[in-house]
Amino acid sequence: MTNEENPELLQFPCQFPIKAMGRHDDQFAALVTAIVSKHTGPLKEHQVHVNGSKTGRFLSVTVTIEAQSKAQLDAIYMDLSGNKAVLMAL
Repeated sequence: MTNEENPELLQFPCQFPIKAMGRHDDQFAALVTAIVSKHTGPLKEHQVHVNGSKTGRFLSVTVTIEAQSKAQLDAIYMDLSGNKAVLMAL
């Protein structure tokens, strides 16, 4: 299969939202931000959005980055998934 038959779904660089979910904890958003910024550099406040669940037991943190490569995204997801506080990363 040639590259023309299977084009990349993403064209880099591109804006890419990364979502991590975990238990409601005052430090969870800071943890996710620290993990992502390790791979992207400092993040601006408008790049990070935090939402609580209806029950208040869980938090969802979405960080929108300018992704530079698939390797960068893979590394971010590996670090997020490897952290025990992160229940799910999308």
